[in-house]
Amino acid sequence: MTGDAPSRLVGARVPRLEDPPLLRGRGRFVGDIALPGMLHAAFLRSPYAHARIEAIDTRAARALAGVHAVYTAADIAPHLKLPRIPVGMPSGAIRHVLDPEVLASREVCHVGEAVAMVVAQDRATAEDAARLIDVDYAPLAAVVDPVAGLDPGAPRARLDCADNLVASFRVGYGDCGRAFTDAPVALRENFLLHKGGGHSMEGRGVLAQPDPASDGIVVFDSTQMPHRAKALLVAMLGLPEHRVRVVAPDVGGGFGPKFVFYPEEVAVPLAARLLGRPVRWLEDRWEHFVATTQERDQIWDVEIAADQDGRLRGIRGTLVHDHGAYTPYGIALPSNSATNLIGPYVLPAYDLDVSLVITNKVPATPTRGAGRPQGTFVMERLLDRVAEKLGLDRGDIRRRNMIAPDQMPYVTGVKTRDGGTMTYDSGDYPACMATALETAGWGGFRTRQAEARKAGRHIGIGLANYVEGTGRGPFEAAGVRVGPSGRIVISTGATAQGQGVATVLAQICADQLGVDLSAIDVIAGDTAASPLGLGAFASRQAATAGSAVLSASHIVREKILAAASSRLEVAPADLTLRDGRVEVVGAPGSGVTIADLARDLQGLPGYALPGGLAPGLAAEAVFEPPAITYCNGTHVVEVEVDPETGAVRLLRWIVVHDCGRLLNPTLVEGQIRGGVAHGIGQALYEWMRYDDTGQPTTTTYADYLLPGAAEVPRIEIAHLESPSPQNPLGVKGAGESGTIPAAAAIAAAVEDALAPFGVRVTQLPITPRRLLAQLPIVSEDLGAVLTPGRQAAEP
Repeated sequence: MTGDAPSRLVGARVPRLEDPPLLRGRGRFVGDIALPGMLHAAFLRSPYAHARIEAIDTRAARALAGVHAVYTAADIAPHLKLPRIPVGMPSGAIRHVLDPEVLASREVCHVGEAVAMVVAQDRATAEDAARLIDVDYAPLAAVVDPVAGLDPGAPRARLDCADNLVASFRVGYGDCGRAFTDAPVALRENFLLHKGGGHSMEGRGVLAQPDPASDGIVVFDSTQMPHRAKALLVAMLGLPEHRVRVVAPDVGGGFGPKFVFYPEEVAVPLAARLLGRPVRWLEDRWEHFVATTQERDQIWDVEIAADQDGRLRGIRGTLVHDHGAYTPYGIALPSNSATNLIGPYVLPAYDLDVSLVITNKVPATPTRGAGRPQGTFVMERLLDRVAEKLGLDRGDIRRRNMIAPDQMPYVTGVKTRDGGTMTYDSGDYPACMATALETAGWGGFRTRQAEARKAGRHIGIGLANYVEGTGRGPFEAAGVRVGPSGRIVISTGATAQGQGVATVLAQICADQLGVDLSAIDVIAGDTAASPLGLGAFASRQAATAGSAVLSASHIVREKILAAASSRLEVAPADLTLRDGRVEVVGAPGSGVTIADLARDLQGLPGYALPGGLAPGLAAEAVFEPPAITYCNGTHVVEVEVDPETGAVRLLRWIVVHDCGRLLNPTLVEGQIRGGVAHGIGQALYEWMRYDDTGQPTTTTYADYLLPGAAEVPRIEIAHLESPSPQNPLGVKGAGESGTIPAAAAIAAAVEDALAPFGVRVTQLPITPRRLLAQLPIVSEDLGAVLTPGRQAAEP
């Protein structure tokens, strides 16, 4: 499709189009939009992890000056078409469909669940009024530990469920029983893996503006999924589609939690309609900790079998997944964990039983990596254990088990959640790892390590490989139109979250139409601009929206050439597009501008269109990927650990990454670096803790730690390109790949640094106290190492 359009911009390090307004303070986030007569909302949230609501008294709140309305579940019920928000993803494995209410009516199931909403003249007044609402709660026992929650005598995390097992399924293939029979090497490990939230720079926000002329509503929503938000608003409010418009303005990061549709996204638009005035709500940071979805704990109990030469025979075991109080994302997160464990390796047999457990915590949904870091961690750590058992180099055992490039496309034995077989489309996994190890100086590290130990320094090196499914469908839509002004507008259902979506889509279109990027405007995430769309998730935008833009741009290109051929009386093959003009080949400056052609095709009353062409210089396209694309890569990390304090310092980080055809290396590298930072947080810092009653104890950045610039080392990146056959651009996703192997690589490096002490890393995050508790120099007042009590506070 692209043979007749030379690539001037695709593949180049084009500066981001999005940056100038953001750097000049001209971004337009939900918090920047102020409308005449706008009111402000605040929510009263449950202080209990689990309780019955006996009564609510709102009289004092309603009487406060400046308050325009106070709503409880009883107040809004007559205005809703459904009692609960139908957010659940379909899956036959789910035993209890747990959709949330807009406001809790009888039972609260986690701290932070919304019970009432106040709308006032300003945010401060709304918050003051919310504190005046008197709720009579009857506290109930809370489920905090997912493993204990499976016990027959455990309390119920929800009164509407007979037990706490929300879903169960098995992932597997081959004969694991035979794989383990007389296996020369058979090892067992238990891993407790924790992962925190998205923690984007901008919290969630909703601004709803009633439209009296159409009796409709416009909603500005900090979301990754504006089209899904519109569909759910239509269902909840009972409005026809043409009277609901959802716009995702500038969004300061999504990372997964903004994929989810939340109760506030119904409550605020409903209040705006009832009051006939704009209403805005902006999430504060405490709310982000207690009301925005996060990833939660996973407990893996697994065995690995291998031959004497280190070749894998099989892996089997169990995975218990803390699913939180609701099911807004179905089984996707633990499913990704289970299927992604295979990574770039030949695994002949696999059997994993997965249990999803309801707990009284904020619901668990994917954050960057979407469960894949956990599966990758388990496989990479098991490989390290086998290598140690057999006395093999950690790189060598991986080479022996890697899928070879001549095996591509490689069909695994795993079924994905949509029923298809997980099939790797392209890649050279051994070359990726070899490049990373050579860059890191892997072969000479033992010499450097020995010299460092003589000087009293404990340095270590670790590696991890990964494969990530990206470019998920079922489709994405885009339109391209040239206006009589000569400006080109791309409209798409894709949603910008800071990744550089506008830049990449403009690059693709500009190459097809022979124009400068400055001639292109991109409208993303507006349901009025693109009637179809899915949005930002699963590292998919370049592969899906990019392919749709390519198709639409190609159609427009052909129409431009046909119109110019008619006007200039020159064959299309003798024409070329350059700098906004259609020129005769070999005659620069000749021909006609595309603006002139757009005016021709706009039409004049009573006159025929030129060349018998259809009206308008525009096209729309929908790209439906036939299958998922799989990116891959290798990370190598070098660390130094202080055995007296347990502090881990990252010295060096190497990434070799293959995301297919590179559309813009600068953007890809930005995504990788951001993903690595997120992975560092997961490995070393982020820990969302709860006490035994389900009360969160880390709800500020004073006690919930994120990595800063001082903790993130310089990241060295090299690229391989294995074009994907699953889309015409040959691209794969890149947005989560920095996160997926990071924790596994750090854990391996920490263990290597502390190998003289026999330290084992089986829990995340890797905190200083957890390390010190395994070191012989630990002082007795530090207490015992954390065991699978899972939610206990650190000693």
